[in-house]
Amino acid sequence: MNVGILYSRIRKDEKLLLSELRDRDHDVTKIDVRKQQFGLTEAPADFEDVDVVVDRCLATSRSVYATRFIESYDIPVVNHPDTAEVCADKAKNSLALVEGEVPTPETTVAFTKDAAMEAIEDFGYPCVIKPVVGSWGRLMAKIDSRTAAEAILEHKATLGHYEHKVFYVQEYVEKGGEDIRVLATDGEPVAAMVRSSDHWITNAAKGADTDEFGLDDEALDLVERASEAVGGGLLGIDLMGTENGYTVHEVNHNVEFKALNDTTDVDVPAKVVDWLETKVEQEVTA
Repeated sequence: MNVGILYSRIRKDEKLLLSELRDRDHDVTKIDVRKQQFGLTEAPADFEDVDVVVDRCLATSRSVYATRFIESYDIPVVNHPDTAEVCADKAKNSLALVEGEVPTPETTVAFTKDAAMEAIEDFGYPCVIKPVVGSWGRLMAKIDSRTAAEAILEHKATLGHYEHKVFYVQEYVEKGGEDIRVLATDGEPVAAMVRSSDHWITNAAKGADTDEFGLDDEALDLVERASEAVGGGLLGIDLMGTENGYTVHEVNHNVEFKALNDTTDVDVPAKVVDWLETKVEQEVTA
């Protein structure tokens, strides 16, 4: 098969994927999204003859719009733009999880500082405020007091971009300094790791320690349901363990897997390519 890799920078994740594809003698077309122009009816020349496009764009805006255009050209794309749109926005992500009856932290969205302050006071301290669009734990804040809340809300209100006028306030979940990242393909877990840190943010990108994690039946069920809730695909599903069981706080559509590959015994890029081959075969026989 001919796999188009849509990228803006080739990171270790993309190198692992490219190496696995080439080892299997698949053709690879590297497509730099920064050099593309997407028309309304005709696909750019770089997309000719590709059997599937794998979206690996760093920027959320590029990912959401590029996949929408690619899908309009009737070219299979991973992930589907509907999935990208839901996962790229934390508010839409939370709504999808609730609609899919997947346990997720209590969340309130407000559009003014006053309304956001009321939401924060209702949650009590500590609580969490996050940007509706963002990754790697950036611009998230744990709010421990009214004074801190007032300062953070003032900063967000003056940042200018409309997304900062959407105040996404969430309950603080006591997770014991760790959470769980699961890489899944259409709800089927590939591998999982636990991320541990003394900091309340436990992203691997923030330096959290990682260790392989075995999923129990409850976690397996939640991974499948969370994937279905956002439309399926190649996803990173983040869970936290609580005294009442797991809660899913986010599903990521453009998931990084280098840390997971280094942590577990699973050959992650090989499993991803296995899945891609199946997807393309299904498209051909459909």
